[in-house]
Amino acid sequence: MANITAAEVNKLRQTTGAGMMDCKKALVEAEGDFDKAIEILRKKGQKVAANRADRDSSEGAAIAKVNDDNTSGVIISLNCETDFVAKNDSFVTLANELADLAINHDTKEAFLASDFKGMSVQDKLTEQTGVIGEKIEIGGFERLSAPFVGSYIHAGNKIAVLTGLSASVDGADVVAKDVAMQAAAMNPVALNEEGVDQSIIDKEIEIAKDQLRQEGKPEAMLDNIAKGKLNRFFKDNTLVNQDFIKDSKQSVAQYVKSVDPNLKVTGFKRVALG
Repeated sequence: MANITAAEVNKLRQTTGAGMMDCKKALVEAEGDFDKAIEILRKKGQKVAANRADRDSSEGAAIAKVNDDNTSGVIISLNCETDFVAKNDSFVTLANELADLAINHDTKEAFLASDFKGMSVQDKLTEQTGVIGEKIEIGGFERLSAPFVGSYIHAGNKIAVLTGLSASVDGADVVAKDVAMQAAAMNPVALNEEGVDQSIIDKEIEIAKDQLRQEGKPEAMLDNIAKGKLNRFFKDNTLVNQDFIKDSKQSVAQYVKSVDPNLKVTGFKRVALG
């Protein structure tokens, strides 16, 4: 049997994040071959992943990253099964490292296939499934580009938001973060009225009409009253029309214009866990 040193075990542990005993067993099985030991641990992860494929992975860490010139950003969520794992420092560190890599890729598929410290991101997730013993996967993957992109991550990494602005003006970083905090807190369905899916509009109109009928309103009045209720829905549920959480006397759009009259919110992306 190969003579496995503590230094070799520790090196494998640092490389893979696996426990000391798992690393020692893998090195013994591999007869001291470091690369073969990594492969053994990865195969263990594949077995665990297969056994836990149907598990719910609604916990985890949502991380937003923006590039150096604030013109593009990405959100990923590294999902796991339990809040205990989600709060682990090494898990959050991994989520941040993966988000740093994700900002260089346009699609989730390209990101999962990309290299992460000598293996693909997908292989790393499989490996960590074996190390942690829970289903580990990339849940959310969202990108946003604009003349200025800002971000916000809610405490506990449960919600991450990107917001895009029409120009990089003085104070754009503060505005973008404020608007991202708004989206995190208020969960709008769309940026503005034009962005609301027609199926949602149809559903809201039907709900309003049903309520009005129950109140005994004449059928001839339903369309006009329902339109008024729909406008209220737009105000409450579209980002730029919502009351600004830091000053309810103005809308988000009005707040943005108070910083620069020509400034607009061009888009947002929101990923939430749980």
